[in-house]
Amino acid sequence: MHEWALADGIMRTAIEFAKQHGKDKILGIRIVLGELQDVNEEILKFAIDELKKGTIAEDAEIEFVIEEAEFKCRDCGNVWKLREVKDKFDERIKEDIHFIPEVVHVFLSCPKCGSRDFEVVKGRGVYVAAIKVEGEEQ
Repeated sequence: MHEWALADGIMRTAIEFAKQHGKDKILGIRIVLGELQDVNEEILKFAIDELKKGTIAEDAEIEFVIEEAEFKCRDCGNVWKLREVKDKFDERIKEDIHFIPEVVHVFLSCPKCGSRDFEVVKGRGVYVAAIKVEGEEQ
């Protein structure tokens, strides 16, 4: 599953970070989930919990932050959020976007001028925003 691959990457990143900084224990990890990625938070949490067993992150608290998807039209400058247009997507489209977020350009256009030339300002991808190791947050 996609979430298991993400969990593996998150855990590898956190553990490598701690080791590079000479730390033996990870206390917490803050993970940002871009809304556009449509990650199943429950599956991701389960996968992380399983992968952290027996590691320096075994007792780490996992915090998820959802980053709302926002777009900006390159033609008219309009800025809009995914929640304003999401009702136009069926389940198949949501799944396509989940695996390849850039296909959103095929299914979405600026609600003001109709252009498909827009940028994803935020809310794309999954990333580690902070790692707390032995009293420090990075």
